[in-house]
Amino acid sequence: MLHVIEHPTRHLFFTGKGGVGKTSLATATAIALADAGKRVLLVSTDPASNLGQVLEAQVTDEIGPVPAVPGLTTFNINPEAAAEAYRERVIGPVRGTLPESAIAQMTESLSGACTTEIASFDAFTRLLTDPALVEDVDHVVFDTAPTGHTLRLLQLPAAWNEFIDTNPDGASCLGPSSGLQAQQAQYAAAVEALGDRAQTTLVLVTRPESSALAEAARSSAELATLGVNSQRLVVNGVFRATDPADPLAAAIEAHQQEAMDNVPPPLRDLPVETVALKAHNLVGIAALRALISDEPLQAPEAESFAAPDLPPLSDLVDEIEADGKGLVMVMGKGGVGKTTIAAAIAVELVQRGHPVHLSTTDPAAHLEHALADEVEGLTLSRIDPQEETRRYTEHVLTTKGKKLDSDGLKLLEEDLRSPCTEEVAVFQAFSQRIREAARGFVVLDTAPTGHTLLLLDQTGAYHREVARNTGGPGGARGKVTTPLMRLQDPSQTKLLIATLPETTPVLEAAGLQADLRRAGIEPWAWVVNQSLAAAQPTDPLLSARARAEAPQLRAIVTEHATRVALVPMTTYEPVGPDALEGLARGASVLETA
Repeated sequence: MLHVIEHPTRHLFFTGKGGVGKTSLATATAIALADAGKRVLLVSTDPASNLGQVLEAQVTDEIGPVPAVPGLTTFNINPEAAAEAYRERVIGPVRGTLPESAIAQMTESLSGACTTEIASFDAFTRLLTDPALVEDVDHVVFDTAPTGHTLRLLQLPAAWNEFIDTNPDGASCLGPSSGLQAQQAQYAAAVEALGDRAQTTLVLVTRPESSALAEAARSSAELATLGVNSQRLVVNGVFRATDPADPLAAAIEAHQQEAMDNVPPPLRDLPVETVALKAHNLVGIAALRALISDEPLQAPEAESFAAPDLPPLSDLVDEIEADGKGLVMVMGKGGVGKTTIAAAIAVELVQRGHPVHLSTTDPAAHLEHALADEVEGLTLSRIDPQEETRRYTEHVLTTKGKKLDSDGLKLLEEDLRSPCTEEVAVFQAFSQRIREAARGFVVLDTAPTGHTLLLLDQTGAYHREVARNTGGPGGARGKVTTPLMRLQDPSQTKLLIATLPETTPVLEAAGLQADLRRAGIEPWAWVVNQSLAAAQPTDPLLSARARAEAPQLRAIVTEHATRVALVPMTTYEPVGPDALEGLARGASVLETA
């Protein structure tokens, strides 16, 4: 039994790198507390939440019960719903008194990612500070977004407090600062609650893998600087081989042990607990209860599936290469291996003689780790929010700023100190990568789904603004090419959805595909990563997990994707050019290994 179940504080945060099992562990903890007679509110702050799929219950943006678990209620901070409610609070009082054109302009100005972010943040802080909202609850369990997004969320109280303090008469992208001052006490109380050990425990969830542990270490250090010091580490998915003759099982156990023997320094002083890898998919109340107990889940044996018949990643590269240039975007939920897949595609193109720019929009991604060594012909970059904001601010001050008098310059500087400036800066860098793909190959490793969808929302807003200024959508297409138009054109952009052959990741990938289609962007292919069925293990636990992939692989092939590539689970860590090339070509064992 986890320590946070036996000794829970009022607020329990589960965070970590995407795909490490935050939702599963947060939900299992909430269920265990409810089973013990506690009144529990389980909250998702992830823009790409899959809480409903994991619970097999309806989870909405209103607090509601889970019928199968007495005492448990859920709440999903839906970014779009929160933003709509926020816009209505701003626009509602003036609707009917201002001209329709003014209302339309206000609506458009409040349609960006910044408004979505602040609205979600407002809902989040209320759960920490509003007694009336959670007066009937003993514990609030937060299932958070992947680390980068969560750190941004936790930094916002301090960021907005500082902005309001230093700009009492200024303006932000949300309007006059005076309009935010009413929330300042709420934001300050949120900061205090996060740093109070008696109220809050933060559980860093990780896997026994070097990259996940490194991300947990970075998160731990950053959270400590924010005053969140009551931290615990849970290592999820620990595997012990039972068939010593299975090379894959032996390799997985050895890699995990090596990673655990080299835990980064920031984590060594934290209390550590482990959770064993399970043979079953973690979907449904029974499966979640079994996650943190020693009782095995009795489940019917899954059918077999001819997974090896699906082509390797290199077959997709054949088609990508045929165009001679273009943007390849790899999207998906955190933890599905987007960075590795993007790096493998880039290395394969370089091996075929093409110069490639490999970039990432993920604040937590480190392409250097995936590549290990420099690769001739491969350029690396990272769209770092802080660096892009610095560059953007300097550019605005040296261009617009020099044309202003001292009062005008002061107002501009105040506006640029708004946390919303980051949104514009990152969008501009993203657009630059898209334009560059008109001249050569650009492979873009994106942030986890929710963060990327917000970026695409901003791309759509920019397109609508250009269209309005050039005579409507037809006028825009006739006069200028916007980033959104490039993303919608498969001859210029090939968007790959990465997933794992498991129930929840496939459902999330299908949801992402639906969101993209609503934006007029058709995914070009799906990449199924870390397939045990493709590796054909003999270890009993791994074999059971391989058989469980069958219905998900069938659904991908028959219902979701027109192109599919299958990447096997490997005996080697997919790090370095040789390993990435082997991964692209479907090798579960390297000949040199």
